[in-house]
Amino acid sequence: MKMERSNLASQSKTWFQVYGQKFGALIFWVMLIALYQWYAVSNQFSPLQVVQRMLTFMQNGVWGVLIYIILYAVRPLILFPATFLSLAGGFVFGPFLGVLYTIIASNISSTIAFYIGRFFGEGIFKDDGSENLIQRYARQMRENSFETVMIMRFIFLPYDAVSYLAGFLRIKYLPFILATALGSIPGTMAFIGFGASIEKFDGALPKLNPVTLGFSVAIFMISIALSRIFKKREGFSK
Repeated sequence: MKMERSNLASQSKTWFQVYGQKFGALIFWVMLIALYQWYAVSNQFSPLQVVQRMLTFMQNGVWGVLIYIILYAVRPLILFPATFLSLAGGFVFGPFLGVLYTIIASNISSTIAFYIGRFFGEGIFKDDGSENLIQRYARQMRENSFETVMIMRFIFLPYDAVSYLAGFLRIKYLPFILATALGSIPGTMAFIGFGASIEKFDGALPKLNPVTLGFSVAIFMISIALSRIFKKREGFSK
């Protein structure tokens, strides 16, 4: 009887050692998301309105750049859409500096999301050698990390979801971040270009610069074309 109690205590302690830290981190993360959602809902702020309130700070010289990069880097923690911040980056910093700052910030944010996914995915999703759809896709992502992640970036799959998934599947960081850095360039240029084409950002129907808007649409189409080329070459859709 004492032996059984000892084994049960040992099993309980082992579970806590393995999963207790993750469980605590998950609770903290959920509370952080809930706190932001409570703030936004209680003040009736949409993501666009939140960005509008940040514009004044973002336009404050060097500090504005740092604020933009920090906000962009940590936004995966509260699941804030990258699109709105990218548009704001184009509007505030213009098409050239906007792309530069956003590439820096987005790679930091994707790194944060990647390691969060790796932390929570450790020891959970292992390749058991089966041929079901999930295992085959996970195996392909691990074996062809660079190409798979790059295609995901080209076709505008949810940015943070790709980063979390890559970390969860424990693919290597170097091919992930290289594919993210390269594969995100067309999308970044497209959204920054669209933001830069907005001449007024006050919540009303914006007046757009047709030249800059045309550029962003062209880049968007190039990104889609590149994704199709990579899909065909790598057999991604099989």
